[in-house]
Amino acid sequence: MITFHTIDDTRCWIKDRRQAGMKLGFVPTMGALHEGHLDLVRRSVAGNSLTAVSIFVNPIQFNNPDDLGKYPRTLEKDERLLDQTGCDLVFAPSVEEMYPSPAREKYDFGELEKVMEGASRPGHFNGVAVVVKKLFDIITPNRAYFGEKDYQQLRIIQTLVEMERIPVEIIPVPTIREPDGLAMSSRNRHLTKGERTIAHEIYQVLLEIRRNAGKISIAKVKEQAVSRLEKGGFICDYIEIASAASLRPLESWDEKVPARAFVACYLGNVRLIDNLEIIL
Repeated sequence: MITFHTIDDTRCWIKDRRQAGMKLGFVPTMGALHEGHLDLVRRSVAGNSLTAVSIFVNPIQFNNPDDLGKYPRTLEKDERLLDQTGCDLVFAPSVEEMYPSPAREKYDFGELEKVMEGASRPGHFNGVAVVVKKLFDIITPNRAYFGEKDYQQLRIIQTLVEMERIPVEIIPVPTIREPDGLAMSSRNRHLTKGERTIAHEIYQVLLEIRRNAGKISIAKVKEQAVSRLEKGGFICDYIEIASAASLRPLESWDEKVPARAFVACYLGNVRLIDNLEIIL
């Protein structure tokens, strides 16, 4: 495995191997890797001749400067973990390398970027789209792997690829969970021991929503979910039942479209998100 910090070195290394006909899988990350990230990498290693992973804490997707400052930087540890997966290339650029001048690209994702995370974090998905487009241009992968834990981000990236006609296959990967059901996330490390013991309640609420789907109204399902979480010490940002394709909030189970339940809430100072497919 080799690590590059510049775009030119990365492009040169990839170009030589792509010209030899090698298929390239790509996993973009912000580092602080956990088993969820490593699962993506292993899937890429299994399905491609080469696998590249980017590690870059993208400043333009953070709404809160404190969140950006607190995001863990653990490059040496991340490299050791990646070396064990069979990863071939790590691209770990500086902010100056990625943004020698301020990013000015603006994307319009319509309703996809206006609901849920988009409503709570204005501008977040434009920052995601800018950096992912840059990374795709640098890495030129055949396939790119994204976890369903950040499902709205996944839909944004799928739409970006369609809009920009980027020749890459997006591979969605199911959420990797802790034994108690908590979705793996770099943010989990900020939970206190006490908070960690109850954080799995988010997954239990999602399972309860799935069990009640079609039996009681969506409004009542959401009301019960909020009540259960708030009684447990969480502060809810949103709970939504939405179309899996458009992310349009659903008002009735009668709409009969593939759906997912989404939750975002605070536990102490940590904001956690999760989602689950709803099967009717």
